[in-house]
Amino acid sequence: MTKTIGILTGGGDVPGLNPCMKAVAYSAFELGYKMVGIRRGWGGLLQYNLDEPSTHEYNVRSLSTDDVRTIDRTGGTFLHTSRTNPQKVKAKNIPDFLKGSKYGKTIDAEGTMDYTDYVLKVLEHLGIDTLITIGGDDTLSFSVRLNKEGFPVVAIPKTMDNDVFGTDYCIGFSTAVTRSVDFITNMRTSVGSHERIGIVELFGRNSGETSLISAYLSYVDRAIISEVPFDIERLADFLLSDKRNNPSNYCMMTISEGAIMEGGLVVETGEMDAYGHRKLGGVGENTSQEIKRITGQDIMYQQLGYLMRSGAPDSLDRMVAMSYGNLAVQLIRRNETGKMVALHGGKYTTVPISMVLAGQKRVDVPSFYDIENYKPKVRDFMGVPMFLS
Repeated sequence: MTKTIGILTGGGDVPGLNPCMKAVAYSAFELGYKMVGIRRGWGGLLQYNLDEPSTHEYNVRSLSTDDVRTIDRTGGTFLHTSRTNPQKVKAKNIPDFLKGSKYGKTIDAEGTMDYTDYVLKVLEHLGIDTLITIGGDDTLSFSVRLNKEGFPVVAIPKTMDNDVFGTDYCIGFSTAVTRSVDFITNMRTSVGSHERIGIVELFGRNSGETSLISAYLSYVDRAIISEVPFDIERLADFLLSDKRNNPSNYCMMTISEGAIMEGGLVVETGEMDAYGHRKLGGVGENTSQEIKRITGQDIMYQQLGYLMRSGAPDSLDRMVAMSYGNLAVQLIRRNETGKMVALHGGKYTTVPISMVLAGQKRVDVPSFYDIENYKPKVRDFMGVPMFLS
């Protein structure tokens, strides 16, 4: 019997998603499988009204070779994405047709509902035999839930923070670092011309790996990461010294958006999303203001934000994305579901999908970071991972 594979992307977009999906589709078609694309991540399944055909094509589409033939030439995800979490839907986000239905289970006093049963019903209705989910730890946490419910799932890790537990590498990380290094290098033009202190804020909620590696590769003077709270007075002294010791009379540093000043809190705004996160960003600006207050020096602050994950993937992300996609289909062919594809020690492998929730992937601070001087520092390169992760 012909298998039908569903595929979706959830959470933040990263370069490499489209090449991954193209690889999945081409491999699946070669085996005679059918492909179904689910739009806007888990939102496509939650918004699919079984009794209203007008919602069907809008949320789910059959895929052919022609549909995916050129998608690898661009960044982002052609299926679109969202941060929908079907097992935790706030009252205001519940689709009208699901309100008061038999599928929802109340999980708190605010009327938050768990619609896992409905997602399973839609998957059954669509005739999907196995679901391939591409996402970070948030998106994949619901993949773990579906697997526990007995639905066949194969997961592919993606996040530019490179922080999915259970794999050395996630789709999108290399391109994010490449973009960051390019922007930092170009920014030296203005920072140096005006003889200022340059502060670049990079994405990185709980893992400071993008700040660490971008700083390491671009030779900035200091790097602040999410894992290590920093003393603003000491940082200011370092930067002032760095600037004075530079013949061009400027200096630069990176900072993770999830970084915390000693005695302070993570800088967040807005309400929590479906996964319990508020929007990060602004610690770089706060740090800039404090550095200027302490040193009297002019600051040039830049928040790279979404520019880090915009555009087409670099060659490494293409390689990993395509390989992950092909491996995922090979697992389905062998009926090996409930797994996440991964890289360990530079080799492709798999881990149980439950590994996503088994821990937190963070920078190995003792091995790769100088806490006293706020700098990348590799104690010994022998045997360390390629990305210092």
